[in-house]
Amino acid sequence: MKLSGNTVLITGGATGIGLAMAKAFLQAGSDVIICGRRQDRLLEAQTKHPALHIKKCDVSSEADQNELLEWTTANFGNLNVLVNNAGIQRDIDFTKGIAEFRSGESEIKINLEATIALSGLFIPGLKGKEGAAIINVSSGLGFMPAARMPVYCATKAGIHAFSMALRHQLIKTGIKVYEVVPPGVDTELNPAGRATRGNYKAGLTPEVFAAAVMKGLENDVVEIGFGMTEGLIKASRADLDKAFQQMNSRW
Repeated sequence: MKLSGNTVLITGGATGIGLAMAKAFLQAGSDVIICGRRQDRLLEAQTKHPALHIKKCDVSSEADQNELLEWTTANFGNLNVLVNNAGIQRDIDFTKGIAEFRSGESEIKINLEATIALSGLFIPGLKGKEGAAIINVSSGLGFMPAARMPVYCATKAGIHAFSMALRHQLIKTGIKVYEVVPPGVDTELNPAGRATRGNYKAGLTPEVFAAAVMKGLENDVVEIGFGMTEGLIKASRADLDKAFQQMNSRW
């Protein structure tokens, strides 16, 4: 994938991996739009990186999804890269019943449904564009789930399956589909869950991870891992089962 000369839309682009990828695409010579739910964080990102274009958008809202498409079509007709990065993560204990699942934000709507819907909305406009691509951010936990966050893991496994199927569907359209598979990265994801684990630190910054992602994109790697997740992508079912038992032994 050519990293320069693109017009890139990144969901959840005001913080974490999304912002790190936005900065990397800017540095490579691409035009970058970021969207997110929090206008203050979008403005903060734009203040630090004035070349960024920003758009407030709740990707879990169908109305906001449609408005995002209309706005980008009207203002950025050369858009050729969609990065589905927006996501939330929650610890949910189903031994307590359904209350925790129903009381908070929907990981299914934000992580999985939005990725599917935005892909479908933007594909017609991506067709025929030079360097057209969809980049979906999943997780190593989509390959080896953590019992403490079962819904998050299910959504990321769904993104992996969707990316595989979509890549095959789009073979003749000229739109490439990449999957980015992060390991643990030090971001604002799931602050409540991280606090219960002693403010867990992965020791990996979004910028270091984004640099690896850009290298993978440039080399046309369709499933881009880093460290542990490189192994998970290639692991056998037996290896994944063993790793699952080890990771979840304290549950």
